[in-house]
Amino acid sequence: MSVQRIESSMTYESVAVVESQVTRGVRFTVAKMSFGRRTELMQQVRELARKMEFLEAGQDPGQKMDAALLRVEVDRLYVRWGLRAISGLDLDGMKATPESLADAGPEELFREAVAVVRSQTGLSAAERKN
Repeated sequence: MSVQRIESSMTYESVAVVESQVTRGVRFTVAKMSFGRRTELMQQVRELARKMEFLEAGQDPGQKMDAALLRVEVDRLYVRWGLRAISGLDLDGMKATPESLADAGPEELFREAVAVVRSQTGLSAAERKN
C-alpha cells in the first residue's frame, strides 16, 4: 500500500490591520502575538507594573500621581511595542508614526491605538499587571 503525501503550506500574517472607530480613514497596523513577542512584552512591562502596583497601594497623593504616570508610560510602551504603522493620518504635515501619535496626535486616537494593541496581545489583565 502506498501513502500519498500532500504538501501544503500555511501563510501567516504577523500583523493585523484594524480600522479606527474614532477617526474615519485611519488604520492601525498592529503586531499579532507570538511566543517571542509575548515574552518580550512581558519583560518590558513587568518592572513598570510592579512599581505601579506598589505606588497604587500607597496613601500618599504623590505616590498616586507617580502610579498614574507609570500607567501612562505602560500605555506608551504598548503602542511602541505593538503598533507597527498608522495610515490615514498626518501630523503637522508629516505621515504619522507610532511615536508621533503618542507625542503629538489626538489623545482619543492614541487611546484607541492602545486598546487595539492590548486586544491583539491576548494577555489577561493579571498577565498585563505581572
